[in-house]
Amino acid sequence: DSSEDKKKVLDLKVSDSETAIEELEGSIATLTEDIAALNAGIKALDKAVAEATELRKGENADYKELKQSDTAAKEILGMAKNRLSQFYNPKLYKPPPVVEEPTFVQISAHASRRVAPPPPPETFGPYTKKTEGNNGVIAMIDLLIKD
Repeated sequence: DSSEDKKKVLDLKVSDSETAIEELEGSIATLTEDIAALNAGIKALDKAVAEATELRKGENADYKELKQSDTAAKEILGMAKNRLSQFYNPKLYKPPPVVEEPTFVQISAHASRRVAPPPPPETFGPYTKKTEGNNGVIAMIDLLIKD
């Protein structure tokens, strides 16, 4: 009797162990699939990050180019405004910086034979008012620089 009881107990333990092993093998398979899915997700995320990085680099290069062209346009508009100020508002005119270039000596031995030029032709007369057009043009340039 006792040996049969021991046998039944041992058979029961073996079957319980086999059931536990099957359950653990099933959970191992499930976990393996989950790990594979997570690895695939990580690879997809890495690919998305690389694409986003390339996109940001391209956008950054475009932005830098835009800023450079904006700066150049503002400088040109500033020079145009300064040139208009030379005519319309001489008080606001800022002369460009003087760049000293090498000077060449010219011999004027042949200049003694020159004849005085004729008098200048008659013109319309002196301008009466030079500030009429500056508000519109200079204001438009200021608006462009501001934008």
